[in-house]
Amino acid sequence: MKKVLLLFICFFITLNNQAQNEPYRSDLLWVTTPNHLDWLYHTNEEASITISVYEYGILQKDIEVAYSYGPELMPSENKGTITLKNGQGLLSIGTMTEPGFKDCQLKLTLNGQEYKHHIKLGFDPEKLRPYTMFPSDFVQFWQNNKQKAYECPVDFTKEFVPEYSNNKVDCYLIKLQTFEKGNYVYGYLTIPKKSGKFPVVFSPPGAGIKPMNPLKHLFYAESGYIRFDMEIHGIRPNLDKETYKEISKAFGDKNNSYLVNGLDDRDNYYMKKVYLSCVRAIDYLTSLKEWDGKNVIAQGGSQGGALALITTGLDKRITACAANHPALSDMAGYKANRAGGYPHLANKFDNMLTPEKINTLSYYDVVNFAKIIDVPVFMTWGYNDNTCPPTTSYIVYNAIHSKKEKLITPINEHWVSTTTRHRILDWISKNLK
Repeated sequence: MKKVLLLFICFFITLNNQAQNEPYRSDLLWVTTPNHLDWLYHTNEEASITISVYEYGILQKDIEVAYSYGPELMPSENKGTITLKNGQGLLSIGTMTEPGFKDCQLKLTLNGQEYKHHIKLGFDPEKLRPYTMFPSDFVQFWQNNKQKAYECPVDFTKEFVPEYSNNKVDCYLIKLQTFEKGNYVYGYLTIPKKSGKFPVVFSPPGAGIKPMNPLKHLFYAESGYIRFDMEIHGIRPNLDKETYKEISKAFGDKNNSYLVNGLDDRDNYYMKKVYLSCVRAIDYLTSLKEWDGKNVIAQGGSQGGALALITTGLDKRITACAANHPALSDMAGYKANRAGGYPHLANKFDNMLTPEKINTLSYYDVVNFAKIIDVPVFMTWGYNDNTCPPTTSYIVYNAIHSKKEKLITPINEHWVSTTTRHRILDWISKNLK
């Protein structure tokens, strides 16, 4: 009996790790298992999901679950209810005739508490292609703007930060002039506390205007890498949270967000100075006496993943790129009646996909930078991510023609595990010159 119980516990843990994505410490556990173990199907191939629900680890029988499903981030095409007889229900969610992802959303009420869950399945996602067009003068546009930016001297200040330093790492707060005179960005520079020459890792930030610190990535410097965690708005990253909230409100949101500021004009779009500041940060990093003179890696997640890929396309000094679930990817994709990339200009903003704005986006979209990358790239993303949907991550990955490698983690929403963070560094180490 003990052996049977142990086998059940192991099976339950396996399902918990592989086929669900739960709120932390929830009393209720959803187990949703597609009939294809990799969650992938061909177009016109029917997909089904086996659903089970546990409360306090106890299988719930004969309960009713409401469902709806349709293309991800688009209106549902079907909805209804299913009863989990004997604790299990089999739900067919049909198929797709075009490459993409279908999202099945589940909901139930138990003891007066509502619980939700979702799972996305892919249909020939390796065939997804961008809606965003590649402008004929794309490369020249950025060459011209980089040349103007280079006219601004790279000026910086360097301040030791003891709270982020230890017996293996020295940390400094850098204030860096980049795009034009008087325009600054900040960042935390972490350097191994030993003599030698080291690869540099450039890491731009995720979206938003918020405090930052380098603690979760100190293991890079502890492993023998120089790392620069960059801020992009010219705001000191060590201000308190309340001050950042006030600053964020002053920047505005929705149609006043920095991500749409100046979007009618490719020369005045806010993100131009961000992209060019990333390139100028590489100027600074490659001037460090501790740099090994060979390796420059761009690495980041979400908006940071987008900026890592963009900087890799813009700057031939970068030797490898690692990005997870990149934002700013095929942002006009909603015009193709499917999910577009963060910041979701079709469903979270007003009148943001006009012809003029779509034209500007084509000069700033990750997919067009991905096409001109010629160094090794590592990407990782999950299927259940609604912030940076798998449709757009696949579109970026499919657009890359250089040596590339992917880690697919279907259950993940908008996060990566500590294990994956270290796996990224392992990949970087294997791709050093």
